[in-house]
Amino acid sequence: MKLKHLVGLRFKERPADCVIESHALMLRGGYMKYVGNGIFSEFPVLKRITAKIERIIREEMNRIDGQEVLFPVVMPAELWEESGRYESVGSELVRLKDRSGSKLVLGMTHEEAAVQLVREYGQSYQQYPFMIYQIQRKFRDEARPRAGMIRVREFTMKDAYSFHTSQEDLEKYYEKCYQAYNRIFQRAGIPEVVTVQSDSGMMGGSVSHEYMLLAEAGEDSIVICKECDYRANMEAAENLVENDGGEGKKELTCISTPDCKTIEEVCDFLKSDVKTSCKAVVYQKNIDDSYVVAFVRGDYEVNETKLRNLVGAELHPAEITEDSPLVAGYIGPYQISDQVAFYCDRSLKGIESLVAGANKEGYHYDGLNLERDLPEITYYDIAKVKEGGICPCCKKPSITIRRGIEVGNIFQLGTKYTKSMKMQYTDEKGTAQYPVMGCYGIGIGRLAASICEAKHDDYGPIWPISIAPWEIHLCCLRSDDPQTKEVSDALYQKFLDAGMEVLYDDREGVRPGAMFSDADLIGIPIRVVVSPRNLKENMVEITTRDKSVKEMIQIDQSFDFVKGLRERLFAEIEEKVES
Repeated sequence: MKLKHLVGLRFKERPADCVIESHALMLRGGYMKYVGNGIFSEFPVLKRITAKIERIIREEMNRIDGQEVLFPVVMPAELWEESGRYESVGSELVRLKDRSGSKLVLGMTHEEAAVQLVREYGQSYQQYPFMIYQIQRKFRDEARPRAGMIRVREFTMKDAYSFHTSQEDLEKYYEKCYQAYNRIFQRAGIPEVVTVQSDSGMMGGSVSHEYMLLAEAGEDSIVICKECDYRANMEAAENLVENDGGEGKKELTCISTPDCKTIEEVCDFLKSDVKTSCKAVVYQKNIDDSYVVAFVRGDYEVNETKLRNLVGAELHPAEITEDSPLVAGYIGPYQISDQVAFYCDRSLKGIESLVAGANKEGYHYDGLNLERDLPEITYYDIAKVKEGGICPCCKKPSITIRRGIEVGNIFQLGTKYTKSMKMQYTDEKGTAQYPVMGCYGIGIGRLAASICEAKHDDYGPIWPISIAPWEIHLCCLRSDDPQTKEVSDALYQKFLDAGMEVLYDDREGVRPGAMFSDADLIGIPIRVVVSPRNLKENMVEITTRDKSVKEMIQIDQSFDFVKGLRERLFAEIEEKVES
């Protein structure tokens, strides 16, 4: 491919609305173009990268007996009504009607379509187990698209669905997928991806893991133990707290706290420690606007995912009106209205004397002892983990929190969809059973952007050779010089004849600085520079994009050097791939 024919423009200026480097570099480098909020078109450079990622994924899915299928983008609403998700999923799901008034949905995930495809096929135990997968465009009406390809509304995704006759068989296959995912990310050049326990969310199921690329630009908070192998997404991380009891038990006293509505204001007014205070965070259920109050220790934050799972309903921040049963700023668990559901976090357990709202305008309690004053109290894990917290695995105060980008996820779905959609098979005894499902996803564009985020410098991406748009970038610095053009053309043809992927820049009138700037933005791992100055010494310059190699090589030895360098770069990636 000659660069002068490559569709897409590259430019120097950083776009003003880019919050992370990968977004800026991929716009500047002619990888993609903004179409609408969270919607992009892909130029050839990005399409070549994603095609290589898709090839790796296909090879690894086929390696574990996956069979590629294709589901529809638009589905009848009846399928989602069967599973119950037509009503339960929020506005992320796009609902529409066709010209005849029939209800339709745009596919944002395809569990329903997968079950519908195979429920007639899978009627006998002899058909099991099997796994089907697709790589397809999807649409999710994301509320806050951001960061280029990291969080979008339209995206390409690989999703796979496995079907089994037992939980034990699912678990065996789940481990195979777990290892296959490790191989995918290792082959894509990011072996540093880590797996974390996660919350299943709208997907359902009891066991799930996310694959995280640790990066400051990540939106997810990853809880990691520095002493053992414990890792979890913040949403799913267990929070352990050890309280020393505080100052001991005191008499329950109602104290006037005028104009003190926040925990910080109350503690300042009473000269008390925030670690012996009880903070109230109020929500309402989406379905009926009934109030839900979460109580946590004053220095902790509510984990809304844990609370949602505990309540069993979607929640939104509460609006407390004059006729509500709550007094804003003065809410506490003692003698709270019976019209309100409340939950106490276990960060409050063991504190013998708490400061808490008195459910009365302008007043707080001091000396609240939950075990004494609310003898039927139950504690729940509904708080976020904090830096320096106790690891639930090794029990050491060794928790650290990092940022990460989710690049893949796997779920043990169980029978959530097969039961609701009445998919059954007949077992060896002639008894009807529901198949057990697993689900496995990777966002293709997000993975490409994540690799760019992890592997770049100030000048552009540094693509691993396994997914780079081309393997070699050949720069002819003076195409108007006959000898330079002749040597460059000969090398280009030799590389092509050997089956190597080459992007050849022989543009006339382009200054070396501009040519190198374009090369940096495209990020091809091997660069070969032919210039009149180097040819005087019968040399060409060969470098790698990561600057680990910079050599002047004799012209007649340059092909073999590049061939060996290419093989070495591939071998370095393969060395990190699990067998």
